[in-house]
Amino acid sequence: MNVLVWHVHGSWLTAFVQGPYTYLVPVTPDRGPDGLGRARTWQWPDSVRELPPDELRDADIDLMVLQRPHELALAEQWTGRRPGIDVPAVYVEHNCPDDTAVDTRHPLADRGDIPVVHVTHFNRLMWDNGRAPTEVIEHGIIDPGPLWTGDERRAAVVVNDPVRRGRTTGTDLLPRFARIAPLDVFGMRTGLLAGDPGLELCRMRDLPQGALHPAMARCRLYLHPVRWTSLGLSLLEAMFLGMPVVALDTTEVREAVPAGAGVVSNRFDVLEDAVRGFLAEPEHARRTGEAARAAAQARYGERRFLDDWERLIKEVMR
Repeated sequence: MNVLVWHVHGSWLTAFVQGPYTYLVPVTPDRGPDGLGRARTWQWPDSVRELPPDELRDADIDLMVLQRPHELALAEQWTGRRPGIDVPAVYVEHNCPDDTAVDTRHPLADRGDIPVVHVTHFNRLMWDNGRAPTEVIEHGIIDPGPLWTGDERRAAVVVNDPVRRGRTTGTDLLPRFARIAPLDVFGMRTGLLAGDPGLELCRMRDLPQGALHPAMARCRLYLHPVRWTSLGLSLLEAMFLGMPVVALDTTEVREAVPAGAGVVSNRFDVLEDAVRGFLAEPEHARRTGEAARAAAQARYGERRFLDDWERLIKEVMR
């Protein structure tokens, strides 16, 4: 079976393409947002094939997996077939509503022919999905192994575009936590934070994917200061590494980080004390990280993720 899917979120797609199908990924000469093609920093199987738009019209496509509103029109333009009408389709919603959850209607809310697949239960609750059928398939993580050593008395933070995303990802909170622990801030365009007051002792690290996990794992703990995004894959990856977690109690975090796997709170004093505690007590950090890894393996394993998708695809293809 051939599945058309755009390369939008590399970490999510890396797990998705481990399934049993052939995955057709659009590629354009400029490798822009609508034509990134195969990943260059993740390991993808040979079942992922790049196809330019002019070849998609003649390609056999059994299922379309959409992830952005404009892909509805783009799929019809490039393939000559209408998602959900001429070809079965599903829409993966990776994000929380950008505006207020009370008033935000999902782009597919008026359609009953394309299931909306949310990556968290929180997201499904917050979106007004209208009459669209909805499913929740939680993230699946390819296990990087228990790499945590905690040798460096630092806290790891992972955020892409921290300057542009600002308060959404808690960028404004970094100087507060940097007074307690030196931070390693990983992610794309983190270098733009250099020179910010209060971050003088922090390291901004835009690393290739293969180097990211070992570098994170050398930090004593993982700090997740995110206010309002979907459940970050970096948080789950940190747990898989065996890192203790200190996180804001927002969106789906409370579900993902059970008691004993870290500290989840919206109180600054609780969060700050947790950071100090993990820095001061490596053995406490180790035990908490082991609990975090066990919890993540039990809920966010790759096999469960692929099985959930296999079930849904069979239902959609009936």
